[in-house]
Amino acid sequence: MAPAPPVIRVRDLSKHYPGHVAVQNVSFELALGETLVLLGPSGCGKTTLLKMLNRLIEPTSGTVEINGVVVGRQQPEVLRRGIGYVIQQVGLLPHYTVAENVGVVPRLLGHAPTAIAERTNALLTRLHLPPKRFAHQYPHQLSGGQQQRVGLARALAADPPIMLLDEPFGALDPVTRAGIRRKFRELEELRTKTMVLVTHDVTEAFELADRIALLNGGQIQQLGTPHELLFRPANDFVRDFFAAERLALQLHTLRLRELLPFLPPALYRLH
Repeated sequence: MAPAPPVIRVRDLSKHYPGHVAVQNVSFELALGETLVLLGPSGCGKTTLLKMLNRLIEPTSGTVEINGVVVGRQQPEVLRRGIGYVIQQVGLLPHYTVAENVGVVPRLLGHAPTAIAERTNALLTRLHLPPKRFAHQYPHQLSGGQQQRVGLARALAADPPIMLLDEPFGALDPVTRAGIRRKFRELEELRTKTMVLVTHDVTEAFELADRIALLNGGQIQQLGTPHELLFRPANDFVRDFFAAERLALQLHTLRLRELLPFLPPALYRLH
């Protein structure tokens, strides 16, 4: 069988500002259900690149295709209805309740009220926001972490096939962040979604990514699996970027079969 065409195809994408190149000649493809993490130091172009995928920022040159259609030929509002988008600043509507915020896109798409309510309650429950307590509250009554989880629920509510996430867990404290990450990976509806996620957290990238694009100066320094970036770095920048956390990342990344040659035979000998 021929391989399925990519869900997202980026070709030679660039964004130039006066006196500054934010993104330069970036290309990649994403398959159905794949998660790509954009990783790198502050100012490397991660968020600019992400926002060009749904036309929140228009590129200077290059193309983005979603399911074979160039996004520049689509109306932005139509394009974005099929793409979930989560930002660190959340952007909840202050005069809407939590339930109303979560149901915004499904209502625009004409979903039945009962279906919206069921979907909202299910998502809030999975994200540790019990509907009986939170559904009728307003954003100002929530903590930053709770608002972040409502924003994630809102992006998932219409079950979009593509998700773009810009520091989706950035407002959370470390303990809550780790717990939500685990729940995020286990959400049934994410298993077939194609996702691009921006983070500055290396551990988060290694936990969530199928592949990582490590950027610096608006260019991809290496694109590959976490294992490839850690054990086969393309250049000194890639090697140095992971140096401080290398041991912990190796323990997280190595598979048991790769450790067997280094273990005493008695630990794995079959009897």
